[in-house]
Amino acid sequence: MTSQPRPFVWQMIREATVALGGSTTNVAIRDWILGHYPGTNTSTIQAQIIVCTVNHASRVHYPENQKPRRADSQYDFLFRPERGRLELYDPARHGDWEIAKGEDGRLLVAQAEEVMETDAEAEGEAFAAEAHLRDYLAKHLDVVEPGLQLFVDDEGTVGVKYPTDVGRIDILAVDAQGGLLIIELKVSRGPDAVCGELLRYRGWVRRHLANGRRVRGLIIAQHLSDRIRWALADVEDVYLKEYALNLTLKDVPQLDPPKEGGQQT
Repeated sequence: MTSQPRPFVWQMIREATVALGGSTTNVAIRDWILGHYPGTNTSTIQAQIIVCTVNHASRVHYPENQKPRRADSQYDFLFRPERGRLELYDPARHGDWEIAKGEDGRLLVAQAEEVMETDAEAEGEAFAAEAHLRDYLAKHLDVVEPGLQLFVDDEGTVGVKYPTDVGRIDILAVDAQGGLLIIELKVSRGPDAVCGELLRYRGWVRRHLANGRRVRGLIIAQHLSDRIRWALADVEDVYLKEYALNLTLKDVPQLDPPKEGGQQT
């Protein structure tokens, strides 16, 4: 007898939501899937829930949602009325949602021509370049390390500007072995303070999220001084990376000259 092919995780999520009455929680969906499809990766479940939730601001960090479009595809069937809760998306009740481009060119979640605030606008970030770097890396985590996925907690909070009791983590990710990776970004010369910041986050994550899993730290900056290297020289599981920006220019063809005796347009 030929076994039925295993559905995609987003299909499992839709199936679970319908089976749970159309209004449920992130945790209930996860547990239903694990009961019916044992062995499904829990990080993938949480990530795909965000992918499929039309009003979740972090859905734009995933490949399925990296182009502007109306929320009417196969990935647009969940709505989050409050943190940790989900229900089947109904445009008549919840309004029309879309993935749109903001004035700064970044993708964001929007409803019926009303553009939602980006993180940078809402929190008054001093360096727009850092926000762009964070958003790029969140969408291309394989650049940092193969197999990385964004962390998502049981209430559906994604690991971009992840809130903790001691500050917001730039990026919190899950590695291929299930361990946690804290990524802190600096757009130029990383100050000494970033070392204490990273270690503070690592201590908090170990006690509140890790449940015995390995917790690593990574600082990414355009330049990392010897002072930072010495500060972390004997600290296990904390790493440093520098990034480089590349600029490519292309020629723009000139307009044809005006015809003699004609009117220039």
